Amino acid sequence: MHPATGQLRAVTDPTTAPYSRRWAALAVLMLPVLLISVDNTVLSFALPEISAQLSPSGTQLLWINDIYPLILSGLLIPAGSMGDRFGRRTMLLLGGLGFTVISAAAAFTPTAAWLIAARAGMGIFGAMLMPATLSIIRNMFSDATERRTAIAIWASGFAGGAALGPIVGGFLLEHFYWGSVFLMAAPVLLPLLILGPWLIPNSKDPNPGTIDFVSITLIMATMTPFVYAIKHFAHDSFDLLTVVLLLVALICGIAFTRRQLARTNPMLDVRLFTNKEFTGAVLTNLMAIFSLVGFLYFVSQHLQLVSGHSPFSAALVLLPGLVLTVIAGLVVVYLVKVIKPWIVIAGALLMNAAAFTLVFFTADSGSDAGILVAFALLGVGIGFAETLTNDIILAAVPPHKAGAASAISETAYETGSVMGTAILGSILNAAYVAHLVVPEGVSAADADAAGQTLGGAAETAERIGGETGAALLASAQHAFDSGVVYTSAIGVVLMLICTVTVVRTLRGVKM
Repeated sequence: MHPATGQLRAVTDPTTAPYSRRWAALAVLMLPVLLISVDNTVLSFALPEISAQLSPSGTQLLWINDIYPLILSGLLIPAGSMGDRFGRRTMLLLGGLGFTVISAAAAFTPTAAWLIAARAGMGIFGAMLMPATLSIIRNMFSDATERRTAIAIWASGFAGGAALGPIVGGFLLEHFYWGSVFLMAAPVLLPLLILGPWLIPNSKDPNPGTIDFVSITLIMATMTPFVYAIKHFAHDSFDLLTVVLLLVALICGIAFTRRQLARTNPMLDVRLFTNKEFTGAVLTNLMAIFSLVGFLYFVSQHLQLVSGHSPFSAALVLLPGLVLTVIAGLVVVYLVKVIKPWIVIAGALLMNAAAFTLVFFTADSGSDAGILVAFALLGVGIGFAETLTNDIILAAVPPHKAGAASAISETAYETGSVMGTAILGSILNAAYVAHLVVPEGVSAADADAAGQTLGGAAETAERIGGETGAALLASAQHAFDSGVVYTSAIGVVLMLICTVTVVRTLRGVKM
């Protein structure tokens, strides 16, 4: 932060020689990035088979899905602070080892309870992985352009992994048993564990504060109830429990903030949020991921359950968008040399709004061309926005505090991911239930199954067969796509609001 103007500037040390193995190290760092982002969305495909094999209760099935992001979101900031204290590479390798072992164990759990415990363990070690990757990049790349390029590659891997999650999950479950979605961690992370000690430099805060267990407890008591409130709202609508959870999160969040302000060496420098540019970058980061994950929630189901694609052919529809995400993230590094960053970010969000608008008009057209073009627009927007917002967030702090700043970025990502699925997903599901017309002759049990999800309707229709089954499936597909009208409209409005926020908060950013 510039002391005179209060504007954010890249904090670099021109006397520091570039780390010679930085690009090879970046390639290794991308492995946990891809794995964690894929893991955020891959499990949904495995839940039906897990239900058949482990016979969990409804509550257990919910916790199998939810415990991982709840633990992960609560521990991201403490893990980032621990990396600053004990060394980012140390935290990265410890997280990689723990995540590999726990994931392998999860693949062979005999009961639902054991799988819930394994997923909780994955959340703990996953929290160690993610802030470490971004903070190591901040410390390896002292040149601003190189750092921005490295962040572009990181952001592209994160966004691309989220999009690949449903496809990877579908492919694995077509050919292997449900545990394969957990076993994939071993081949992905083994190169990190083998090459990481040699390629990745260790770095840490030379003047760390004491471990503040009270702050760790307070931030977990803030993030975990907040994320769970969003997920509970998605499953059970707004009720008393949602209110209680949000109140707990608010009270603990205020207590955490007051504690950080009172400490000379806080776990998280909350004063950063007094700068409108830093806050604007965090909010934009969150909303960009919100739009991506909310879009994927719809498109992954539409392509396979409405359009009838296999996981592989669905991947071909999404491939142009994934490629453009990577290209956009790299191009924007040079684009901001001639166009002001806030204009590029605002343009990226308008692309996201255009993508939702296109889906609004084409979702029920019977053609996937609109989805292909919409995801391509969204990919460019995400590539631009994620690269620049992450760079702004990291540029706000000196390199030795990169872990805490990275954790803020990761928390925004995780919160945006949860909100995208929960909020847009719950609205889409509510519209689906409201518009589904069950044909005569369908039993109450089958009607109930079809009324839960589009996947349930497809399975029920296949089991019933004949004209009745075909009519049920057609009604379910139409009801699902009708819900996209609402979610797309909300997506457009949110992107326009976020664009206004960018104009108001990021106009002073210089790169």
